Amino acid sequence: MEDNLDSEISIERAAQLACCSQYHFQRMFSYIIGVSLSGYLRRRRLTKAAFDLQDGNKVIDVALRYGYDSHTAFNRAFQAVRGISPSAARIPDTILKAFPRVSFQITVKGVSEMDYRIVEKKTFRIVGTRIKIGANVDENAKIIMPFGGQAMENGLMSHL
Repeated sequence: MEDNLDSEISIERAAQLACCSQYHFQRMFSYIIGVSLSGYLRRRRLTKAAFDLQDGNKVIDVALRYGYDSHTAFNRAFQAVRGISPSAARIPDTILKAFPRVSFQITVKGVSEMDYRIVEKKTFRIVGTRIKIGANVDENAKIIMPFGGQAMENGLMSHL
């Protein structure tokens, strides 16, 4: 995504590269980073735009490069994130805050012992309801959430 901030970014392709659905990719990104994926991309694009403006590029050229259709839309977004106008960002020695690039580092540890015990339980019964779902996680999410809501509304959950 970082290499394509000045072009269209396919969330679908990013999710494929991460081996998950778009829904889970966006959900996990927000959970790990603390910012939505769209919010992250907007802030990163506007950070790159600020550098381009400070390098002397025209405001309209920078706006178009980072996906804004008009000077007005870019100005509004830039001011919302940066607190100053794009024109003011072009002034030499203007101090701007950069939204840093995210990097992930995964550490797998298996160093500490875990206490456990095996407990034998009496036979018990599990009761539930079911619906048929497929292999597509995104489609399943569209089916499961309403199913749970309907089960609550029609009293099935309290009955179970």
